[in-house]
Amino acid sequence: MSDSAQSSSRLQQVATAGEGHHGAPQANVSGWALWLEALRGSEQDFARLELRKAIPLLAIPMVLEMAMEAVFAIVDVFFVSKLGPDAIATVGLTESLVTLVYALGIGIAMPVTAMVARRVGEGDRKAASHVAGQALLIGLGLGLAIGLPAPWVAGSLLQAMGAEPAVVAGGGGYAAVMLGTNAVIMLLFILNAVFRGAGDAARAMRALWIANGINIVLDPCLIFGWGPFPELGVTGAAVATAIGRGVGVLYQIRALMAGPRLRLDLDALRPAPRIIGNILRLSVGGVGQYLIGTASWIVLVRILAGFGSEVVAGYTVAIRIVIFVLLPSWGFANATSTLVGQSLGADDPARAERAVLYSGLYNMAFLGLVSLVLIAWPEAVAGLLTQDPAVLHHASRGLMIISFGYVFYAWEMVLVNAFNGAGDTRTPSLVNLVAFWAVEIPLGWFLSHALGWGPDGVFVAIAVAYSLAAVIAYLAFRRGRWKEVRV
Repeated sequence: MSDSAQSSSRLQQVATAGEGHHGAPQANVSGWALWLEALRGSEQDFARLELRKAIPLLAIPMVLEMAMEAVFAIVDVFFVSKLGPDAIATVGLTESLVTLVYALGIGIAMPVTAMVARRVGEGDRKAASHVAGQALLIGLGLGLAIGLPAPWVAGSLLQAMGAEPAVVAGGGGYAAVMLGTNAVIMLLFILNAVFRGAGDAARAMRALWIANGINIVLDPCLIFGWGPFPELGVTGAAVATAIGRGVGVLYQIRALMAGPRLRLDLDALRPAPRIIGNILRLSVGGVGQYLIGTASWIVLVRILAGFGSEVVAGYTVAIRIVIFVLLPSWGFANATSTLVGQSLGADDPARAERAVLYSGLYNMAFLGLVSLVLIAWPEAVAGLLTQDPAVLHHASRGLMIISFGYVFYAWEMVLVNAFNGAGDTRTPSLVNLVAFWAVEIPLGWFLSHALGWGPDGVFVAIAVAYSLAAVIAYLAFRRGRWKEVRV
C-alpha cells in the first residue's frame, strides 16, 4: 500500500482508534483536575500518554500563552490609537518590518522544537539540552548582528514602506527601538520552542505571561507619561515591549538552568558545530517558510499604503483583532508539533497522525464559533479599538471578510505545525510560496486596483490564500513523506 493510501486509511480510522499503543496509560481525569495539572506543568511522557489527556495538557497552557500575546496585541494598539491614525500606521508599518525578525526567530524555533521533541521522545534528554544551548547561541548572535545598525536606518525603512512624512517623523523612534532590540524577540521565540519540544508548555506560558504582563503595565506609563515615567508617545510602546520581553528571556534562561526536564549548563553552551550546523540546515526551510508568508504581508501593506494612512490604520486594527482570535488557536497547533515530534521519536507515526486529526477538529470547532461572531458583528468588535469613522469602516470590512476563511485557517495551522514538528520545514515553505506569492499578492493587486474593489480586494485575497494553503497542506500531509524526515 502506498504512503498516501496508508495515511488516508489511518485518518479514516482515527475516530475509532484506541489509545494504549506502546502501553500508553488510559487516564480518566476530571476537567478541573486536567486544567490544574496543565497549569502546574507536571512532567509527563507525552510520547506515550493517551491523546485525550496529552492534547489538553499541552494545549491549555499553550492556548493561555497565546491568549496573553493576543491580549497584549489588543491593549498595545488600544493605547497607541489614542495618539491618532499616524501612530497606528507607525505600528502597522514597523511590525511589517519586524515580521522579518519574526521570520528568523520562528524559523529557527521550528527545527529546535522538532529536534528537542525527537530527542526527548528517544529518551536522550542530555542531547536535547545541547540543542537548547546551541539554539540560544544562534539566536543571540543573529539578534545582535541585525539589531546594531537599526537605529540609523529605521526612518529610511519606514519611508521605503510608503509611510507619509508625518509617520516617518513621529515613528522613527518606535521603529528604531523595535528593530534594535530584536535579539530579545528571537530568544523569546527560540527558548519557548525548547520548552514546547520538551513538553514543558507551562514554563513557556509563564515566560510569555511575564513578558506581556510587564508590557501591558508599562505601555500607558511610557506612552502618556503617567506618574514618574517620561512621556515618550508611540516610542514608549516599543520601550515597554523591549523591557517586558527582556525580562521574559531572563526568566527562560533561569528556568532552563534550574531544570528539571532540561538543564542548561556550561557544557551545553560550548559551541558544537555539528548541532549548530544541523539547526541552521533545518532552519533554512523554517525561515523560508515564515519569510515567504510574512514578506507577502509587507507587499500587501505596501499595496494598502497607496490608499492612505487611514486604510493602513484600519488594516492594522483588523489584523490586531485577527491576531487576538487566532493566537489562542495556535495552542492546538503548537501542541500538535510537540506530539508529532515526540511520537516520531518513540517510533509511533500512527499516533502522530491521530494527534493531528484530534487537534484539527478541536481548532476547527473553536475558530468556527469565532468566525460567526466576527462576521455578524464586525463593527462592534472593531469599535473596541477605534472610533475614528474612516478607520472603523476599513477595520470592520477587513475583519468581516477575513473571517470567512477561519475554518480553513484552523486546519492550516495544525497541518503546518505537524510538518514542522516532524522536522519537515520544506513542505510548508512550498505551500506558502504557492498560496501567498503565486495567489495572494497578484490577486490582492488585481482585485483592489484592476477591478476597483479598493482595500476590500486585499482582504478577499487574504481569505482566499489561507484557505488554499489549508487545502494544499492537507493533500501534502496525506502523502506521508513527513514521517521519513530525520532530525
